[in-house]
Amino acid sequence: MKDKFIEIYKENIRRPGAEKLLTWLESSDFFEAPASTRFHLSRPGGLVEHSVHVYERLLRLYKVEKANPAYPGTPYLPTDEELESIAICGLLHDICKVGCYKSEPKNQKTYDPEKVKKAQKWQIKHDALGDFIWETVMGYKFDEDFVYGHGEKSVYIVSAFMKLTREEAVAIRFHMGPWQDGEKQNAGKAFEQCSIAALLHIADMMATYLDEVDDEEG
Repeated sequence: MKDKFIEIYKENIRRPGAEKLLTWLESSDFFEAPASTRFHLSRPGGLVEHSVHVYERLLRLYKVEKANPAYPGTPYLPTDEELESIAICGLLHDICKVGCYKSEPKNQKTYDPEKVKKAQKWQIKHDALGDFIWETVMGYKFDEDFVYGHGEKSVYIVSAFMKLTREEAVAIRFHMGPWQDGEKQNAGKAFEQCSIAALLHIADMMATYLDEVDDEEG
């Protein structure tokens, strides 16, 4: 997924500072970090995978939303400037998570019949799903050194390398929508004023709950 991210990035994001930002990403843990501690894509490489999923969803949503209703079924073809904005918002909305995930051992239930069979009697427990044992696995904890908000921090980091348009900054800032504490009213205003902000939030939700849910269940 790293190669796909870089291909999309280089093909679409060409403004001054883009190369330095990509170099910084490659020197960080962005391509190895999980997307979350225990929800969607909680595994090495989950963050870059989620970022690509959001970009792909956003691109499709944008083409449909901007299509001319006089020609149903004909998708809108974004300009180079629009493609750049779509790539920036989709690929970099969660850049705030760089350096925030630390590995740690965690206890979790396993219902693997082979493992349960080999366990000692006192280790075997039972719940509604059946017999299980506890086992220690490596997981993640969220440990943020630089606290600056979620979307705000992504805007801050990207802006240190290249200039964002107002629409891009608003979209990334409010990509969590009403899910971010105390932001329900502000997010609504942002979505009314900036269509790509609304589309990015929807793309983020679709990637998380549609594209990645099967992976988590599996």
